[in-house]
Amino acid sequence: MSYQLRLAAAAVLSAFACPTFAETISTVTVTSNPLGKGEDMQVLTPAKVLAGPELRNKISTSLGDTLGGELGVSASGFGAGASRPIIRGLEGPRIKILQNGMGVADVSSLSNDHAVASESATAQQIEILRGPAALLYGSGAIGGLVNVIDGRIPATLSKQVSGEAELRVGSGNQEKSGSFGLDGSSGALAWHIDGNARQTDNYAIPGKANPGNPDTARGRLPSSFTREHSLTLGGSYIQKWGYVGAAVQTLNDHYGIPTAEKSFIDMRQNRLDLDSKVLAPWAGFESLSMKLSTTDYQHTEKTEQGIANTNFKNQSTEGRLVLNHHAWQGWQGSWGMQFETVKFSALSAATGRADTVPVTKSNSVAAFVVEQKQIGEVLTSAGLRLENVKRTPEAIASLPARQFDLYSASLGGLWQFTPGYAAGLSYSLAQRAPATEELYSNGPHESTATFDIGNPNMQKEKSRNLELSLQKTNGLVRWKINAFYNQVQNYVYGHTDGVKVDEEGNPADDAEFSRRYWSQARANIHGAEAELSFNQTGEGFSARAFADMSRGRLENAGNLPLQPAIRTGFDLGYREGAWRGSVKVLHAQKQDRLASFENYVTPSYTKVDLDLSYTQLYSGAQLTWFVMAKNLLNQDIRISTSVLRDSVPQPGRHFIAGVRTSF
Repeated sequence: MSYQLRLAAAAVLSAFACPTFAETISTVTVTSNPLGKGEDMQVLTPAKVLAGPELRNKISTSLGDTLGGELGVSASGFGAGASRPIIRGLEGPRIKILQNGMGVADVSSLSNDHAVASESATAQQIEILRGPAALLYGSGAIGGLVNVIDGRIPATLSKQVSGEAELRVGSGNQEKSGSFGLDGSSGALAWHIDGNARQTDNYAIPGKANPGNPDTARGRLPSSFTREHSLTLGGSYIQKWGYVGAAVQTLNDHYGIPTAEKSFIDMRQNRLDLDSKVLAPWAGFESLSMKLSTTDYQHTEKTEQGIANTNFKNQSTEGRLVLNHHAWQGWQGSWGMQFETVKFSALSAATGRADTVPVTKSNSVAAFVVEQKQIGEVLTSAGLRLENVKRTPEAIASLPARQFDLYSASLGGLWQFTPGYAAGLSYSLAQRAPATEELYSNGPHESTATFDIGNPNMQKEKSRNLELSLQKTNGLVRWKINAFYNQVQNYVYGHTDGVKVDEEGNPADDAEFSRRYWSQARANIHGAEAELSFNQTGEGFSARAFADMSRGRLENAGNLPLQPAIRTGFDLGYREGAWRGSVKVLHAQKQDRLASFENYVTPSYTKVDLDLSYTQLYSGAQLTWFVMAKNLLNQDIRISTSVLRDSVPQPGRHFIAGVRTSF
C-alpha cells in the first residue's frame, strides 16, 4: 500500500508538470543547494544565511534595509516603504527575489519606488545567494537571488503547538509593529499561521532633506510613512512517503514616496501556494518535488491629494518540478522544469496621461540540471538551464511580440587543499530577456518623475562571470575572500537626456517629468569581498571585520549608474548567559564614480548601531527583551545606489525597544 501511495502521488505530480499546471521545487534554500551542504561549503556559490537573533536584530521596514549591511549587498534606498537589495552593483530584474523558493511576483524590479511584496518580520530565515548557482533559479538572476523562508507550508509534524511573537516600538518614526507565527498538528495534518502589522510616521533626519535647497524639509522627511499588514494560513498532509500542502496569503501596503510631489502607493497582493514532495518515488531517485504559486498583485500610485495616477497590475502563475537522484557513478544532482505566465500592465488612471506600460502577456518555459561529483580532492559542479521567453503586447498592434531563446551554464570546482581550508573557481554564462518595461514603456512614472521610453528591438543580455574564492571554515578564527569579474553584452540601463516633458511626452520647459530612455551597451563589472571573524557562535567576545567593493563601466560610455561605494566595517559582540550585545560600525567611502548623466557625489559616512538583549524563561516560554540604537552618530547618510540620494537621506539617530517570545 505504501508503494502504491508513492506511485500515485508521483503520477499526480507528473500530471502537474504539463504547461497548463506545472510546479516548482521545494524551498530553494542555500543549505540544501547541491553545491554544498552548509554555509561554510558555499565557496562555489558565496552565500549568507540570516536566522534567529541575527535576523531579528536586522529586521527593518523593507527587505533592502534588512539586508543592506551584508557582504556585497547594498540597498536601493527609496525611503522607508520601498528598498530592494542590490547585489554586487546589480539591481532590478538581475536580482531575483523568492518567497519559499518561488518568485514574489511583484513589480519591485520595475522601479525603485515599488516595494518588495515579501514581509521580513514573519521570516524564519533569509538567504542570499551570489554567483553562478543562482542562475539555476531563473535566467534573470545574473546578480544573484534572495530567498525569504517563512515555513507557510509545513513539511514536518509538530509534537506540540509552537510559535513566536514580537512587539516593538521605535523613536525616530514612531514605529508600532507586531508579528506572530504559530505551528501545530493534529494527526497527519500540520498547520501554520503567521501575520504582522506595522505603522510608522515620517522618519527623523539629521538636517535638511536636500542641503542644496534652502526650501527643503528639515528634521523629518515628508511622505516617508508606512502602513503594512499581512496574514498567511497554511497546512499540509504529511505521511512517510512525503507531504502535500497549500497556503494562502493576503498582504496590504500603504506607503509614501519621499519626492517633491509627495505621492503615495496603495498595494495589495493575494497569493496561493501549493507544495508537495514524494520521497523515493522510483529506484535511484531521492525525491520528486512540486511547487505551484498563483498571485494577483496590484498597486496604484496616487497624488498627495489621493487622486489615482497609474494602476499597476501583475497576475502570474509559476510552477516548478524537481527530481533529485542518488549518486550515479559518483554524480549526484537534480533535474528540473519550470514555467511562468505573467500578465502585466501599468495603465493611466486619469485622462490626459499616456499609459506607462501596455498590457503585456509573458510566457516562459525552462528546463535545468545541476550535478556534482567528488573527483580526487576537488568537488566538481556543473549546471545548465535552457529557457524560452515570449512577450506579447495586447491591444497595441504597432508593438511587436518578442521571443528569446536563453541558456545559462556554469562549471566550477572546490578544492579542499587542507582540512578547514578551501579554494573555489567557477565560470558561468547567462542570458536574460529584456523585461516588459524595458521593451514597451512609453509613459509617465509619477513616483520617479520620469517619462520612460522603452525599446521594443532590444537584444537579450549575455553575461560571462568568472569568480575565485578562498575560505577558512574551521576554528575560532575564520575568513573568506571572493573576487569576481562579470562581462555583460547588451547591458540594459536607463538614462535621461535632460529634456523635460509633460504627461503625454511633449517637451516643455516647466514640465514635471524627465525623459528617460532604456538603452543597451557592453558593461564590465568587477569587485572583491573579504571577511574575517572570531568566535561567531560561542559565548564571550566575538568580532568580525569586512570590506567589499564593486565597480562597473559601460564600454565607451563611462561608469554604470548607481554604483555602490567601497565599504569597510567591523562588529564587536559579547554573549554571557542570558545577555547578548553588539556594536556594529559600517564606513562607506565617498562615491564619485558617476555615470555621464549623474551629477551628485555621495559623501562618505560612518554608521554605528548598538543592540542589547536579555532572555528569560517565563511560564514555559522564552522571553527576550531588546533595545537597539540605529545611526548612533546621527550621520547624514546618503546611499550611492539610491536614485534619490541627493534629496532623501537615511533615518537619523533612533531607538527601538521590544519584546520577543518563543515557545
